[in-house]
Amino acid sequence: MALSGSLLRVFRTHLRGAARQHVRTHSVAILGAPFSKGQKRRGVEHGPKAIRDAGLVERLSSLEYPVHDYGDLNFQHLDKDEPFMHVPFPRTVGRANQLLSSAVSRAVGAGHTCIMLGGDHSLAIGSVEGHAQQCPDLCLIWVDAHADINTPLTSPSGNLHGQSVAFLLKELRGKMPEIPGFSWMKPFLSSTDLVYIGLRDVDPGEYYILKNLGIQCFTMRDIDRMGIHRVMEVTLDHLLARKQKPIHLSFDIDAFDPSLAPATGTPVNGGLTYREGIYITEEIHNTGLLSAMDVVEVNPVLGANREAVKATAGLAVDVIASSLGQTREGTHMAFQEIPSPKVDTEKLCL
Repeated sequence: MALSGSLLRVFRTHLRGAARQHVRTHSVAILGAPFSKGQKRRGVEHGPKAIRDAGLVERLSSLEYPVHDYGDLNFQHLDKDEPFMHVPFPRTVGRANQLLSSAVSRAVGAGHTCIMLGGDHSLAIGSVEGHAQQCPDLCLIWVDAHADINTPLTSPSGNLHGQSVAFLLKELRGKMPEIPGFSWMKPFLSSTDLVYIGLRDVDPGEYYILKNLGIQCFTMRDIDRMGIHRVMEVTLDHLLARKQKPIHLSFDIDAFDPSLAPATGTPVNGGLTYREGIYITEEIHNTGLLSAMDVVEVNPVLGANREAVKATAGLAVDVIASSLGQTREGTHMAFQEIPSPKVDTEKLCL
């Protein structure tokens, strides 16, 4: 007998419930990536410190995780790094991402859930690639006002923080020129394993790529129309219905409305509310499949005052803590009616 649409959604939700990780994750590794050369605004390199100063380690420790803060990676700006086409600092960005890739790979390989603190969003190139070294079948949820899927041929600015996803996708292998500094990087992600949430500032070339590849994406209009509950239901069905996969969450703080996250480099009005952003991370946590996470583009220099910086960095801490199980009910364990086993993401990464 065929199931109705509503019954099918309930059935799928129950299947996902069986994967929920209400026994806490084994441990958390924090990696700071104080890097800004993927774009032209100074200050985003101070993002990791601002997020730590907002109480990240203390918040995660209150969740009773073993927390390992490995400090900040040391990035060097190359003296000779002329632009490629109109892409600035390609070799510096490439080397930084190669270094980050190795660090993320080691953290995930050691059994940690890896939290990468940016820095600008070009760092996701190395973060996701390093994760994929350990978990080649991962899927990617990209929460952002921007699609970051330009190539050097379509990018209006040339900034590499707006091209991160293009480096990852196998379907764009023939569309990306050979950029100096990235010879180590080979595309590995299928477009069917990618979902965008929160888009509202997409360049024409990006729009063409998204439509041509049929990438699942939810704009703010979609969130207004469908509601965040349905958006997450469709997102997780799209990525996980056929097979449980480790999740990489790449969260740009500018996905939130600028009234909530003012200290960032490319704010766009009409973004996520606090409730919508936290609901996204709560639902990802409830899968039990989160394996690595980026939180990027917190820029303390661009905050109008101390309160703006504190609000933006504190929001980043809330996003991370929620992804790791902090709930709005005042407990550290999500509620559910039926007990569920823990999903071992280490086995999924084999």
